[in-house]
Amino acid sequence: MSSQPVRGGCRGRGSGCSAPGNPNPGTELLERWGRETAVRFLRLSLQMAQWEMLQNLDSPFQDQLHQLYSDSLLPVDIRQYLAVWIEDQNWQEAALGNDDSKANMLFFHFLDQLNYECGHCSQDPECLLLQHNLRKFYRDIQAFPQGPTQLAEMIFNLLLEEKRILIQAQRAQSEQGEPALGPPVESQQHEIESRILELRAMMEKLVKYICQLKDQQDIFSFRYKTQTPVRTPSLDPRQTKQQQLLQETLNELDKRRKEVLDATKALLGRLTTLIELLLPRLEEWKVQQKKACIGAPLDVGLEQLEKWFTAGAKLLFHLRQLLKELKGLSCLISYQNDPLTKGVDLRKAQVTELLQRLLHSAFVVETQPSMPQTPHRPLILKTGSKFTVQTRLLVRLQEGNESLTAEVCIDSFRKFNILTSNQKTLTPEKGQSQGLIWDFGYLTLVEQRSGGSGKGSNKGLLGVTEELHIISFTLKYTYQGLKQELKVDALPVVIISNMNQLSVAWASVLWFNLLSSNPQNQQFFSSPPKAPWSLLGPALSWQFSSHVGRGLDTDQLSMLRDKLFGQNSGTEDALLSWSDFTKRESPPGRLPFWTWLDRILDLVHDHLKDLWNDGRIMGFVSRRQERRLLKKTISGTFLLRFSETSEGGITCSWVEHQDDDKVLIYSVQPFTKEVLQSLPLTKIICHYQLLTEENIPENPLVFLYPRTPRDEAFGHYCQEKVNLQERRKYLKHKLIVVSNRQVDELQQPLELKLEPEVGLSEPEPGLELEPLLEAGLDLGPALEPLPDPTLGVASQSGAKPDLGPELKLEPVLRPMAQPEPEPDLPHDLRHLNTEEMEIFRNSMKIEEIMTNGDPLLAGQSTMEEAYIFHPSHFYTDGPLIPSDY
Repeated sequence: MSSQPVRGGCRGRGSGCSAPGNPNPGTELLERWGRETAVRFLRLSLQMAQWEMLQNLDSPFQDQLHQLYSDSLLPVDIRQYLAVWIEDQNWQEAALGNDDSKANMLFFHFLDQLNYECGHCSQDPECLLLQHNLRKFYRDIQAFPQGPTQLAEMIFNLLLEEKRILIQAQRAQSEQGEPALGPPVESQQHEIESRILELRAMMEKLVKYICQLKDQQDIFSFRYKTQTPVRTPSLDPRQTKQQQLLQETLNELDKRRKEVLDATKALLGRLTTLIELLLPRLEEWKVQQKKACIGAPLDVGLEQLEKWFTAGAKLLFHLRQLLKELKGLSCLISYQNDPLTKGVDLRKAQVTELLQRLLHSAFVVETQPSMPQTPHRPLILKTGSKFTVQTRLLVRLQEGNESLTAEVCIDSFRKFNILTSNQKTLTPEKGQSQGLIWDFGYLTLVEQRSGGSGKGSNKGLLGVTEELHIISFTLKYTYQGLKQELKVDALPVVIISNMNQLSVAWASVLWFNLLSSNPQNQQFFSSPPKAPWSLLGPALSWQFSSHVGRGLDTDQLSMLRDKLFGQNSGTEDALLSWSDFTKRESPPGRLPFWTWLDRILDLVHDHLKDLWNDGRIMGFVSRRQERRLLKKTISGTFLLRFSETSEGGITCSWVEHQDDDKVLIYSVQPFTKEVLQSLPLTKIICHYQLLTEENIPENPLVFLYPRTPRDEAFGHYCQEKVNLQERRKYLKHKLIVVSNRQVDELQQPLELKLEPEVGLSEPEPGLELEPLLEAGLDLGPALEPLPDPTLGVASQSGAKPDLGPELKLEPVLRPMAQPEPEPDLPHDLRHLNTEEMEIFRNSMKIEEIMTNGDPLLAGQSTMEEAYIFHPSHFYTDGPLIPSDY
């Protein structure tokens, strides 16, 4: 026989107990109702669509669901028919709570629901099978050995298993790169928030139970100490009543200790489930961070995870303190078969193990190692140069008088010394204001030249840019008496000694983070796997979106895929080896694919960023596609594309339709960074001049593909500020690019091509006025000052035409009628007397005027770009033959 539980409040002992009963019971009831309403709302937002989401899963997960209900006493058709009602009930409290009244209430409500639905189905003859199952289950659950409790536990476990299947399905979809189901992602966040609220409510309930246990123990201690000592058996009714009352008090104490221990077990189980939900979210963030290092967007930060991890750790540390209090109560009063004797130690060990797991996972590298001069290319370090790295502990709990110190070390193929301090100390003040963040901002690596190879020496097997080095961080963490040594590794880094190695080193970082499943695999490049285009294509687009601002569209990626694999490899399953990506030169003398692409990336970043982001540059388009696009447009339509043969160059191609229906395609020799450093591409396009047969300059670039007027597309880039004071002193001049087209050259015999198209390859720079005057040339009468004296003069070749590298023509062009010179001249040249300048037509060569060569083309190869279609960068007559790795 035992008495009812003591309902009085705690008598104010210990930090884990609350104050005595609230003087306003209505206020306490409202607060409790508010907490329960919030938990119920979050649970409903999570579970209302649970069964509906289960119906949309792929076959493997549908099989798991069928297997789950094939082993269950609850028929799946009843689960589906009563889905809304089942998911609306609080089965957790009925299954895990210490009060059986909740389970009993749900049990009888369930019977009423079955009876009501059975009567409703009896009116519909098509629901005969469902009516039979409803009646059968109505009888079956009344025969359960444990009745209401067994029903509550069964349905609660089924709902948990359903959630587990949903989470697995979501992870599988995210790993395959498919868009994850919307509801499960949101439901995970709602579930975590719901769990934290439920755990806080359970913790409050446990604190109240412990306070009641302390009261009961005080009552037992008082009655035990005040009872009359019994030396000999006596029939005194008073002594007998005292003994009975003391035994009842002990029975009640034992019952309350078991209830408290059961409550700690339930709380620990729910905490374990919370940790199981948090750790996968952290792993997803690490995967995103790994991709973000090679350019992918990182959408989620660590702030939300820090909030959840800290809340979970607080609950675990609080439970650990409550278990210490229970251990103290057990030491004060102990008896035979005391449940606290062994139960508390077991729970404390489980809590400590869970805390260790949480803390070791919560220590992360928030910002991977990178050099300040190359922030867009992390994980590449140069010896002798500073680099930064940042670590963070997501459990934001620190003792008020305890500083935390993190230490960094490196484990690599070669031995390195870390200059400056390899330790960082975080004071409680900084930890409270900024979080537990250790920012190593001034680290420098210096290679040891003597003493042999470092740990894991790999002499001769890997190049410097293929060696992967691991930087590790160690933190000695102490909180509430728990001491742990936490360790975390950064992603592998490549260490170079010269900035010329940066491009190839970045290719190594890209390949590793894209394909490696083990972030600590330092031997990855001993046998690097091949990359499928389904992964490589998006990664190439990330290089532009992260460094320049706009990624590659479908057409541009298609051109790159054809360049790598040939036009016949249109599948996403095409594989590319590491050597073909970075090393193989095919045909001989050409740049490897990655070197070619990286030079284009630098060109866009340094000189073409605005044009690229505004969509003015088509960029990656093959010659065949260029012909196909331009031949369908009107004359003067042009596009900008990257050269496939030059080392980081961009060219301009335009179309002209002849009277005999021939289509001519012209291409200017590619402009490299040496040219664009002196003259921006926007000004080249706006002021570009092509000399006609009569040496009259005109700008053939009229419409940007498909039909955007040139001035509308590029005019706002070329606006210049006018200095009126300087304008009064000097004649204004400008640099322009000029190409010539002579009648004699156009009449040379040509090879027969399938399509009558022309490629114009080499530009000639525009000439300023002063070089002509210095050459002693007679320019006719003196110029009169004009309001806007802008002058651009072009020179042509001598009398004997020499095609050379300047012009590559395919069809025979018919001479065009000589136009009137004045209307075709630029506005600022129309005042010139062209008749008196006829002496320059065939008597002067450009080499005589510019004896030192073209300053705009200094350092640029004059080799013309072959106007032949190359379906692949790696072959001329046949498809690429994959290498061994």
